[in-house]
Amino acid sequence: MLAQPAAADDRDALAAALALPVASGLAGARDVPRFAWIESAAGVRNIWTADPGAPARKLSAYSADDGQQLYDLTFSNSGAHLAFVAGGDGEFPDDDRPNTGPAAEVPAQQVFVVAWDAGAPSLVGEGHSPAFDPRGERLAYTRKGEVWMWHRGAESRKLATVTGDVTGLQWSPDGSRLLFVDNRDDHSFVAVLDIASARLTYLDPGLGYSVEPIFSPDGRQVAFVRYVDPPQGASDDTGPYWSIRIADAASGAARELWAAPPGKGGRYYGTRSRNLFWSSRGEILFPWERSGWVHAYAIDASKGGTPRALTQDAFEVESFLLDATGRNLIYASNAGDIDRRHVWRQRLDGGVPEALTHGDGIESNPTIAGDALAVIASDARRPAHPALVARALQPLGKVVEAQGFIAPEAVMFTAEDGVEVHGQLFRGRANGKRPAIVFVHGGPRRQMLLGFHPSGYYSKTYAMNQYLASQGYTVLSVNYRSGTGYGQAFRDARDTGRGGASEYRDVLAAGRWLAGQSDVDPDRIGIWGGSWGGYLTALALARDSALFAAGVDLHGVHTLLRTVPGNLSPKAQEAARQLQWDSSPMAALDRWKSPVLLIHGDDDKNVAFWQSLLLARELAARRIPFEELTFPNERHSFFRHDSWLRSMDATRAFFDENLKGEPK
Repeated sequence: MLAQPAAADDRDALAAALALPVASGLAGARDVPRFAWIESAAGVRNIWTADPGAPARKLSAYSADDGQQLYDLTFSNSGAHLAFVAGGDGEFPDDDRPNTGPAAEVPAQQVFVVAWDAGAPSLVGEGHSPAFDPRGERLAYTRKGEVWMWHRGAESRKLATVTGDVTGLQWSPDGSRLLFVDNRDDHSFVAVLDIASARLTYLDPGLGYSVEPIFSPDGRQVAFVRYVDPPQGASDDTGPYWSIRIADAASGAARELWAAPPGKGGRYYGTRSRNLFWSSRGEILFPWERSGWVHAYAIDASKGGTPRALTQDAFEVESFLLDATGRNLIYASNAGDIDRRHVWRQRLDGGVPEALTHGDGIESNPTIAGDALAVIASDARRPAHPALVARALQPLGKVVEAQGFIAPEAVMFTAEDGVEVHGQLFRGRANGKRPAIVFVHGGPRRQMLLGFHPSGYYSKTYAMNQYLASQGYTVLSVNYRSGTGYGQAFRDARDTGRGGASEYRDVLAAGRWLAGQSDVDPDRIGIWGGSWGGYLTALALARDSALFAAGVDLHGVHTLLRTVPGNLSPKAQEAARQLQWDSSPMAALDRWKSPVLLIHGDDDKNVAFWQSLLLARELAARRIPFEELTFPNERHSFFRHDSWLRSMDATRAFFDENLKGEPK
């Protein structure tokens, strides 16, 4: 007898899990302990603020799940005003604006300023990346290669136009200059704009990417990173591929402070946050993988020499910054707890690192405001929320706990070539042998954690895995090779992606590990994932339908064919193209038997919509069963809560039908 469809209260539980409030974009004022953040709850985004010890309050009044993002929160130094951006795409701010909601016209991308103590947000102009001057009277921002400035009480005016996109906009300490990166796709320059003279100076332009510029404390010099990517076929450990350079902010004359030597860390790899700091001690702080792990280093800004490690051991620094005194490094890492994040303090003059947070939670994105420190915190049952770091974490706002969530278990298993793989196991709440599902994250430069992920996308997938477990599925989230958190050798493993898809061995090992569990039915194992996880889902179904009985592929990559670099000979180019094809799901379609659900938004800027169109056509030609769910105008990360809810409800129904035999 077929089981009954999911009850209404079960579907309500899914909707409630996906609607949980998630915080992001934590920002702090320089001179006072004052924080602000963005909260998204059921797709409604608003800006919240709080001083330590005071109740949190909203600074905006948005009320619709309209897909309009809020981002780029930045305080004036005094904390009296906050700037932010509404509309557009924070990941691709100079691209075509999205319209994922019901608006008849494409919404604008607008910069607003709001007084912290009163009043509604005031429109500054169209653009993004706002930056207050040191006195908080002027605001610089950018749009499509233009630099604009707003002065309180006056109209915005354009200061400059450059060829590329402007990123990293910042003021000099005296407010006379603006520093930014002119990003031109296959290279980039660091530029300084003198406001009074309207003079633009490019600092030591070269062949490669110049990124991460920072002013010296006196504003006279600029430090930045110059890097190139290794050519195809070359080792990352040769080079030199990157260096730190110091330039005069007025003349542009520059010198090389230090170049990464051959060996580990020979290729530039930064954190997802700011990567250069110029301390009051006269040192440049930067990330380096000399030990095979991402760590923070310091080097004398005048003399150069050999960098000294500020952090060390077998863990990765996810982000770092200087505290208000300038004497301590604050960093988030997985030290001693490899599948979580905690925050640490390390004196720049030495000593033993001090753990500021610990336990079963996840603490990331450390942010300084005055003499206060806050983080984005989460755990197995509470999604990302801002919390003050004190003797115990103190939430800055209201925290909602998910009902019925379990603590995932850390597990390890071994791929067929001996690689050890980490995963998080959500045990299904059911009796007897139960169906099971492998979850595959995207990126692939990601790491899933033992709790709610700090990112909005993976907070949703974590909630979905918890829901599936509540419905009797055992779910294994796999941190496959080429992901982060386990060192450079794991992240840059051989033959991954277009070079042979070796990461699929870890996904296959996850499926086999589940099949070997005494409480799992080996004939009812599914797989799901998005983006690169969608690619690996499709690859699993194409190569191993005998193991994976059904799959859900969200915005996946289905053919890896792309232009081969011109540094290879014609024969080598042909071999590289063949390897790209062999690594693609399209190459194994004749072995694909299992049903699949394809989900994609047609305004996806990360994975082209035609990737799913192509696969659907080929599946239809082979009479391979598939279902589809398409979202007009939706982006890669699904800007609307409604898109997430419909996607995950369709995923639930698809697995129930194909792994449990339940009708829709």
